[in-house]
Amino acid sequence: MKKPLLILGLVVVGVLALARWTIRRDGDVAVFDRIWIDQLPSKPKDTGNAFAAITKQPLGVFQAASQYKGSFEIFSYKANGDELQVVYPQTDDKEKIRVRAWKCKERDMEYCLEVSGATRGVKRYHSRRGWEIDESTPLEQTLSRIESIVRLPN
Repeated sequence: MKKPLLILGLVVVGVLALARWTIRRDGDVAVFDRIWIDQLPSKPKDTGNAFAAITKQPLGVFQAASQYKGSFEIFSYKANGDELQVVYPQTDDKEKIRVRAWKCKERDMEYCLEVSGATRGVKRYHSRRGWEIDESTPLEQTLSRIESIVRLPN
C-alpha cells in the first residue's frame, strides 16, 4: 500500500515540476508589444533610451532621444524563447540578443526588462501599464508614441 502512494506522490510532484517549468512563472511579463524606456527625462537635454519589439511585423526599434536631438534604428527579428535573432537593415548587421522581463517596482515603473548581447540601446529598461502596443499599430505611430513618452511635459 505504501509503494503505490509513493509512486503516485512522485508522479504528482513530477507533473507539478514540469508544469511550473513550462508555464510562465508568476511575475514574468511579455517583452513584445510594449514600450520600454530606461528613464523618464527630468531636463530637456536628458537622453532617454527606448526599446520596442512588435510581434505582427515582426519589427523593433532602439531609440535614443532628448527634447532636442534623437536617433533610432529599426530591426527585424525572429524570436525563439528569450532569444532574438536580430537584423539591422541599414547595415545588415546581425546579432543574437537575450531578453528577460518581469514585474518590478523601480523608478515609478511596474515592469523591468533586461537586454543582453545587443550592441544598440542600454541593458535595462522599464515600462508601465498602458504602454502596450496594439499589434495593428503601424511602426511610425509607435515611434511617435515613444517620443511622446520620453518628451518632457510642457
